[in-house]
Amino acid sequence: MKQQFNRSTQKSVAAIRSGCIGVALLSTVFPLYAQQKTANDVTAPLHALQVHYPVPYAPMSAEQVKQVLDKVFAYLDTVTPAAMVNKQTGAVITGINQADTNIAVQKGDFRLTSYEWGVTYSGMLLAAETTGDTRYKDYVKKRFDFMAEWIPAIKKMVTAGLFKGDYPFRQPIAPHALDDAGAVGTAMIKATLAGVNSNLRTLIDNYGSYVATKEFRLQDGTLARNRPQKNTLWLDDLYMGVPILAYMGKLTGDKKYYDDAVKQVLQFSQRMFNKDKNIYIHGWVQDMGAHPAFHWARANGWALMAMTELLDVLPETHSGRTAVLQQLQAQVKGLTALQSGSGFWHQLLDREDSYLETSATAIYAYCIAHACNKGWLDPVAYAPMAMLAWNAVSTKVNDKGQVEGTCVGTGMAFDPAFYYHRPVNVYAAHGYGPLLLAGAEMYRMVKSNPFKINDSALQYYQP
Repeated sequence: MKQQFNRSTQKSVAAIRSGCIGVALLSTVFPLYAQQKTANDVTAPLHALQVHYPVPYAPMSAEQVKQVLDKVFAYLDTVTPAAMVNKQTGAVITGINQADTNIAVQKGDFRLTSYEWGVTYSGMLLAAETTGDTRYKDYVKKRFDFMAEWIPAIKKMVTAGLFKGDYPFRQPIAPHALDDAGAVGTAMIKATLAGVNSNLRTLIDNYGSYVATKEFRLQDGTLARNRPQKNTLWLDDLYMGVPILAYMGKLTGDKKYYDDAVKQVLQFSQRMFNKDKNIYIHGWVQDMGAHPAFHWARANGWALMAMTELLDVLPETHSGRTAVLQQLQAQVKGLTALQSGSGFWHQLLDREDSYLETSATAIYAYCIAHACNKGWLDPVAYAPMAMLAWNAVSTKVNDKGQVEGTCVGTGMAFDPAFYYHRPVNVYAAHGYGPLLLAGAEMYRMVKSNPFKINDSALQYYQP
């Protein structure tokens, strides 16, 4: 048996070195060793006994991170076509001069203009930046060029009254919610600033104008909704609103956008941040007394990512920068206490009997790694939890490149059962952008400062 284990161990080490380590390795080889080396076995130091970790407990190399990203990319590139078709015949329309009221965007697994895909475009851009792989940048360019060509033409047809009912690209032409505008608009600004696209300014201005001047707000200017109750704040809306305001500031140089973005973070936080647990509640209603405290994981992720995006472009001299940074640090402190032993976070952060959720875990991996890379957090203290989270998320990428374990779109509720039993699905688009962002940022981190296992623990070492 010992010889059998030694042979298995040699194969396992080879797999680790070749980038093939996975859950199967950890669930088969290591338990065998742990069963043989019991507490009464004196042939090896007890502290050196192998452990059965539920996810890979080892530092991923940049090459291993890239393998995960590439698998997801290959799937997404195939299932998100950028083409217009005749909705009756299915024939691809090759030019605007062929357009009539029978046109439709060719169907894929995901919508090209959804807010979830705005996050995905941002993830693709960051992956191109950190890995140098131009395929990720080309993915964004192709789809944004498609929109830049077709949206103005369809808008003219809409203005002329040619469509009777719904029409392609309604969201960018006539946004009527933050979800329609914020995330895609932010990604378009990033693509413009990076020189990937140069034909998006009209679309960007339409998105930015909607968020800045047309979205419903409370009397103090806080972005709000009138559902499910009047004058309701959704924590999700920090991400749907703040990054595009911040990036409009970067694009135009107008300080009013920065001021508005900072105001949103501070006014949401004043109402919704639980200072005892250092995490956010999901919803807040202006005329409600006691608020049920449901700390939904992905909404907390959107809040953390909103602050991350804002700090990326907010001038160092802005009077609100310190407050935003302190708020980010406070939330990360709360999240640190709630990460599970498998690396994931729970659907309801502080309820361990709720399921482990992928998209939120990916967002936290990205934001924490990014904050460490930027110097906003101490990487020695926080980078290992980001790596553990990334390792966990990587186990949810299946053979097709789909991301498993992602909660579907979720509204706001005032009872726990709603959150506990939200379905998960590989077609929940919310998981893909966060995974790309997390992988891209982990690639940057391990490329410059490799992790090590020291005294059996995952450690980050600064040069």
